[in-house]
Amino acid sequence: MKGPYSQAEDSELVSASIAGDKLAFSEILERYRKMVARTVKGMLGDSVYAEDIGQEVFIKLYNSLPEFRGEAKLSTYIQKIAINLTLNEIKRRKRFFTMFSQKGNDEMHEFEIADNDGESKRDAKEIVNKALMSLDPKFRIVVAMRMLQGYSTKETAEILELPLGTVLSRLSRAQEQLKEILEKL
Repeated sequence: MKGPYSQAEDSELVSASIAGDKLAFSEILERYRKMVARTVKGMLGDSVYAEDIGQEVFIKLYNSLPEFRGEAKLSTYIQKIAINLTLNEIKRRKRFFTMFSQKGNDEMHEFEIADNDGESKRDAKEIVNKALMSLDPKFRIVVAMRMLQGYSTKETAEILELPLGTVLSRLSRAQEQLKEILEKL
């Protein structure tokens, strides 16, 4: 069943949400929850952390809607929130592992992608996900946006506020690293 805002423009939804209309914000949530999930899960994997960050994205969006000026598309604004919160979580987790791990960075990196379930049989999705998780976040986000989200290189550059050449370079390096990692797995 479609709600009263199913045909509304994003700008109408933002205005109504700011005015306190919960149905309007519910429509925003429904329109963009899959996009946020793909972004967050593309960077953190399918985990409880990803679910928490996904919820946090919409809480932050709701609280920041009055500051949204409409200069960019709402999807771009939401995507930036998702990326920033996800990168913050990655940094937090790295600090945590660094504090509680006696190993060096290289070994810790291996720990993060280690197969903890003990099963020798893994499907292709799990293998690719582990390879993605082993990439540096600056490369992982470009891969997630370009290959998982389907954004163009130009859109990716705009959302991440990076030069087009940097996005192309990071994508190329990420693909090389993924190839090496996948060959080992």
